[in-house]
Amino acid sequence: MSVTQVIRGQYILAVDDIPDNLLLVQLALEQEGHQVVLAHNGDTALKQIKQAPPSLILLDVMMPGMDGYEVTRRIRQDKNIPFIPILLVTAREESSLVEGLDAGADEFVRKPFQIDELQARVRSMLRLKETIDQRENFVSCLTHDLRTPLVAANRMLDLIKQEAFGEINSEQKEAVASIVSSNQNMLAMLNTLLETHQYELGQKILSLIPCNIQQLIQEVVIELQPLAIEKGIKLETNISSKVKEIKADRLELRRVITNLIGNAIKFTDAGEIKISLYQNKSQIFIEIADTGIGISPQDQKAIFQRYHQGNHRRSGKGLGLYLCQQIINAHQGQITVQSELNKGTKFTICLPY
Repeated sequence: MSVTQVIRGQYILAVDDIPDNLLLVQLALEQEGHQVVLAHNGDTALKQIKQAPPSLILLDVMMPGMDGYEVTRRIRQDKNIPFIPILLVTAREESSLVEGLDAGADEFVRKPFQIDELQARVRSMLRLKETIDQRENFVSCLTHDLRTPLVAANRMLDLIKQEAFGEINSEQKEAVASIVSSNQNMLAMLNTLLETHQYELGQKILSLIPCNIQQLIQEVVIELQPLAIEKGIKLETNISSKVKEIKADRLELRRVITNLIGNAIKFTDAGEIKISLYQNKSQIFIEIADTGIGISPQDQKAIFQRYHQGNHRRSGKGLGLYLCQQIINAHQGQITVQSELNKGTKFTICLPY
């Protein structure tokens, strides 16, 4: 089947610039009952993958123009493409394995290959895909199923606090408030996990509309100001009046700014937090700088990794900054950190107009 035909259901994409090689792969896989789609170059393959992601990609390494390594890198760098196992087909020596694996390939098969070996490796890669899909479905179902009873429990606890079922004393009110607080923390963690999961699956759809970034920052600062006042921290803004509106998902961008300022307040015991907004010809920059405890060089290297927890007792579960990076990446931007222990930390968000 060529890439110009309509694809229905699951299929395997085979990519090679030599038609005879594609025909051999097609015959071998169709014997096993697989639907196979053929692409003759990397550009065509990438368009097909974005249009209808396959269950597996068989990718020849040596192709003119864009070789198999570059196609692999582009697939892995595109956050909108879900995980797809990539099986590289190569006649090169062992040194090529390193480049292929570093690019993001999952397995190799060497030319000339035996039909039964190719079929076995394909079965193995499809099992890998099924396992990962099942895990992702489990996470999604788990977060949804846990959120429902937590929300219901909080509503019931609110009724108890309002004495809808009878009077309660001050000690009982404190106990109920403590339970509500714990439930809200767990609900926030589940929401973050679910959001992160959607970005990883490429299922998150951004609503990119004109956004007044100055107003957005001011809203977050006003909302978090009481927390800073409670700790005796000065919260300052330095917002350029020249910054234009940008196209962004306002809700998602608000999530990032709230997370970064909230973290700054959490990890700052004295001094100030300064939020700056400025621009150059093609980009805007948002900086959140604090005079807090700082981040060690070792933690800075891994701070945006999923589930990375710092060594400090105030560190969270390692999802907040990871999600921030996913959101900024989805906006075609960058987020970076600079820090020095006991002197402070500065996060910088760079976004295109």
